[in-house]
Amino acid sequence: QVQLVESGGGLVQPGGSLRLSCAASGNIFNIIAMGWYRQAAGKQRELVAFITRSGNTNYADSVKGRFTISRDNAKNTVYLQMNSLKPEDTAVYYCYLDRPPRYWGQGTQVTVSS
Repeated sequence: QVQLVESGGGLVQPGGSLRLSCAASGNIFNIIAMGWYRQAAGKQRELVAFITRSGNTNYADSVKGRFTISRDNAKNTVYLQMNSLKPEDTAVYYCYLDRPPRYWGQGTQVTVSS
């Protein structure tokens, strides 16, 4: 079994920054990738970014140049640095881990508002 614990969400003004963390524990051998999805109210869940076992990264077009995904292998933690936040970034952000199967975190709310 795998457990994912997210942290770092909150309320921020437009143009501000937040860093999300996702700490993995349990049976986390042979991880293929980890990443983040988000789901805004009334919308489908969308992929934000992921990082593969080899360190390759991929981003949604809507966050390229503003968000950065990284990992700390020693801490089994993945981070999402979010800069230049916009109101449309408001959503619940979910961390995931692909072993496979795919495991999900509980989600953390990010609200961008003045």
